[in-house]
Amino acid sequence: MKALVQRILQKALGYDRYLWYFTLYKLRTLKADKNENDFFHFLTLIKGHSTVLDIGANLGLMSYHLAKKAKICYAFEPMPNNIGIIEKVKKKYNLTNLHLLQNALGNRDCEIELVLPIVDGVKKQGLSHVVDEKMTEFNDGTIHKAVCYTLDTQKELQGLQIDAIKIDVENFEHEVFIGGEQMIKRCKPIIYCELWDNQNRLNTFELLRRLGYKIMVLQNGRLEEIQSNPSHIQNFFFIPTHA
Repeated sequence: MKALVQRILQKALGYDRYLWYFTLYKLRTLKADKNENDFFHFLTLIKGHSTVLDIGANLGLMSYHLAKKAKICYAFEPMPNNIGIIEKVKKKYNLTNLHLLQNALGNRDCEIELVLPIVDGVKKQGLSHVVDEKMTEFNDGTIHKAVCYTLDTQKELQGLQIDAIKIDVENFEHEVFIGGEQMIKRCKPIIYCELWDNQNRLNTFELLRRLGYKIMVLQNGRLEEIQSNPSHIQNFFFIPTHA
């Protein structure tokens, strides 16, 4: 039923108008969504003078909240339709401290392809991802090309102190962290990350532990450190051991 409604709305409104109305609705209701409790806890860890990154900004829902809380927010989003929505969010809410960077991030500087999945006739912007051999789901859809940099080579970030990172790039997180290893070592940002339950999650755990991070999850309103891999949890907080 949900897919049918989405398909009708996308056809009746056009894809971009559908995305805009959906974004406005989600901005009004996001705090009431219990699935986003982890993100709003992450928000409480950010101080007002912070510089933060939203990697995989999608429609800018979390970029909006990050920009409201932090001094500066850099939002990374390479998908063309999503870029247009974030620009409208920035203008509508006068988010002058929100800077949109329209490239992808990975473990090397290159050109990549991304796919906007189409499932049951519905464009699924939230599932857009890099075309990569590790991706085994949602590979049918519209292909877009984009420039990809690393966090360590992204010119806009050179010399900045990055205090916090939210990242959700559909199973490409490990590659992004590899490409930002020097920045992570230098800045020790707190990191909020969604990870699929697969080898990339384990690789991410290993990498960030080596870089001096504790792996934590939100339990009963408090962060608790974990040593194992809880398969029923998707959202993780990586906190520097000195914090």
